[in-house]
Amino acid sequence: MTLFTPELPDGRIAPGATLIRSWLTPDQQRWIADQFHAWARGPVPLRAAKVRGHEMSVRTVCLGRHWQPYAYTREATDVNGARVLPFPDWMIRLGRRALQDTGHDPDTVRAYTPDTALVNYYDANARMGMHQDKDETSCAPVVSLSVGDTCTFRFGNTESRGRPYTDLVLASGDLFVFGGPSRLAYHGVTKVHTNTAPEGCGLGHGRINITMRMTGLDG
Repeated sequence: MTLFTPELPDGRIAPGATLIRSWLTPDQQRWIADQFHAWARGPVPLRAAKVRGHEMSVRTVCLGRHWQPYAYTREATDVNGARVLPFPDWMIRLGRRALQDTGHDPDTVRAYTPDTALVNYYDANARMGMHQDKDETSCAPVVSLSVGDTCTFRFGNTESRGRPYTDLVLASGDLFVFGGPSRLAYHGVTKVHTNTAPEGCGLGHGRINITMRMTGLDG
């Protein structure tokens, strides 16, 4: 039973930042959830990264390149030394369609070739502090997909972790893309709303968030 029924605005949130509700179909959500479970059983297990000595409440598995504060590597040297799974071609196609559907120009869409995905799993107690995605040398947009429980997502400004910011509700199947003037906006997750995952999404509890990025890195 859904215990949380938020307002669900969509559209342009800020210059360069767009939210589209229910962009993924229920079948697509379920398929992605199945992929997540397979990735978590892969060569590098789901793990909580340590930031300045403190373990994050979010657990992550990476594709293409392994993220560890504050760098990308091919091998998970902070976990078990194994090479991470390759970045899947279908995710490149999905990322390009996301940019197309959020109004990016054809040249930007064609050039978009993400090479890394951070796949985060949030349980009921997980949070993500306000931060910038700035470990990439590319300024290409970040594509974010949500599956499972709804969360409160805080999208801020590029100057500080404080106000002004907008609190959004991201539900299963939602797409959020941020680039251009909003590419380095601070953002985070302040709450996961339990028992809100829709039936048939492939996830009984918790939330999966996929953020795909172009790192701009060689090798």
